[in-house]
Amino acid sequence: MRVALIGLPNCGKSTLFNQVAGYKAETGNFSGTTVTFTESRVRVAGEVIELVDLPGAYTLQSGSPAELEAARYLNSRDVDVIINVADATQLSVVLSLTLELAALNKPLILALNMIDEAARMGLHIDADGLSRELHVPVLPLVASKGRGVKGLFIKALEVYRKREQAQGQETDALNPQDRHQLAVEISKKYVTQGERRIIWRDRLDNILLHPVWGYAIMLIVLYLFFQAVYGIGKITEPPLLTLFDWLMKGALSPFEAGSFLAQIILGVLQGVAAGVAIVLPYLLPFLLGLGILEDIGYLPRVAFLMDAFMHRIGLHGKAIVPFILGYGCNVPAVMSTRTLEEPRDRYIAAALAVLVPCAARLAVVFGLVAFYLGPVTAFALYLFNLFIIAITGKILSKLTPENSPGLIMEMPTYRVPTLKNVIGKSWFRVREFVVEAWPILIAGSAVLATLNYFDLAYIFNWMARPITWLIGLPFQVGVPLIFGILRKELSLVMLSQALGTADFKSALSPEQMIVYATFVMFYLPCLATLSILRRELGTRAMLTISALTVVVAMLASLLVRGVAIIFL
Repeated sequence: MRVALIGLPNCGKSTLFNQVAGYKAETGNFSGTTVTFTESRVRVAGEVIELVDLPGAYTLQSGSPAELEAARYLNSRDVDVIINVADATQLSVVLSLTLELAALNKPLILALNMIDEAARMGLHIDADGLSRELHVPVLPLVASKGRGVKGLFIKALEVYRKREQAQGQETDALNPQDRHQLAVEISKKYVTQGERRIIWRDRLDNILLHPVWGYAIMLIVLYLFFQAVYGIGKITEPPLLTLFDWLMKGALSPFEAGSFLAQIILGVLQGVAAGVAIVLPYLLPFLLGLGILEDIGYLPRVAFLMDAFMHRIGLHGKAIVPFILGYGCNVPAVMSTRTLEEPRDRYIAAALAVLVPCAARLAVVFGLVAFYLGPVTAFALYLFNLFIIAITGKILSKLTPENSPGLIMEMPTYRVPTLKNVIGKSWFRVREFVVEAWPILIAGSAVLATLNYFDLAYIFNWMARPITWLIGLPFQVGVPLIFGILRKELSLVMLSQALGTADFKSALSPEQMIVYATFVMFYLPCLATLSILRRELGTRAMLTISALTVVVAMLASLLVRGVAIIFL
């Protein structure tokens, strides 16, 4: 039995998926999080079902890549039951899609999600009457809190066993305008508006979306976010490093100092230690904080505020989505450019998204700049990154001029983040580091130890010397920069091995720390991102974007070096 989840963006569809399937799809409060469908096997009342999370869609008949993907899946696969997840606070908008789904003549259930929010807004929905009108089961749901989830899937099993179909023949021939009008009429018939109380959430939006105070608050929130991540990392990193230094001395004591085996073991242990003591102290609080901001509903407000900024660099306001995702990982950031209709917009958005410092790059900024030079310097580097992205975007948009339409965006309601969601989402992202990145860090550390033992590291350092010399970095940093293309964490982990110390201030000047972090922020994205770029945009686009990142990294590093020489 295969059950497909479909609904408008921000309806809570992926939250529902994660409630029953575990965190195998990311949950976000902004359009474009789920670009391709995700599948998982789940057990419901003793029966195993295939659960499919389809992309967010307003309609099945548009030219949007995400909506075309959803329509293609529903029409080509043997979907046994469709669950239309609907935002109960916007039923007149939702029902147009419901009528389209009913026309597919497949078993259909309408799940009224966020029914608690609808009640707060004074909305009363006659679910029984709506069910009789549409000839489909209509069930209340609060996916974020798990309310109604079990009953929903038990109903899906019942519908599947009875093979009940939606009665969509009458709406099949309707054009989009007539279908929308019918949806509005049905909504008016079964939704009554009671007294809506002006609550703190309404007043809060008046402040957070203010044309002046909104931007000021956004900068303050980001600054406090940086301070919190830095503070946690600064507290946890030194004792962890001390602990691993003690453990490494004990582990190496049985081996002859300077022997090949001792060097390899030391390299492996340094890779393990770097993951625990250098990367995780910053990566984990960053991802937890990002998850909280997502679940609260603040990130869509950031997208709204940044719409004007996106237009100034010649992009659609929706292109802010790859930027926001990029702070977690550049891979989903590039994938989310599918939601942009024009190839030109997809190319520019992808090119700029890979310049956004992902969590791994930010670990370099926190572990090097924030730790030794303070969070204010790291935050200034973050703002400098935004400035460079804006300049690059402006240049690219001038080279490929085209008008981009405005952003029509639905603001999700503020929600109190649940501990389960935040921890689950953070673990999903940290797991990628633990399962994929960490083994590469350990292997990379062992390779560097081998290169150092046989005195071969200088080959890689000479390959990178034209760049490192130009931007004023030591000869030894060529290896971590080259290996950093595999995983960006390697550029920090292997830096300590290349310099022969984890105390970077003894080997690098403040100017060199800032320049190194700047170059790492911008130059070639990791191997996984390069692969996604090639798959999404083609080999030529991947190569041109890669060349662009190197040029941008060089120019930005030279600019930062000049400023650092003057002020430091």
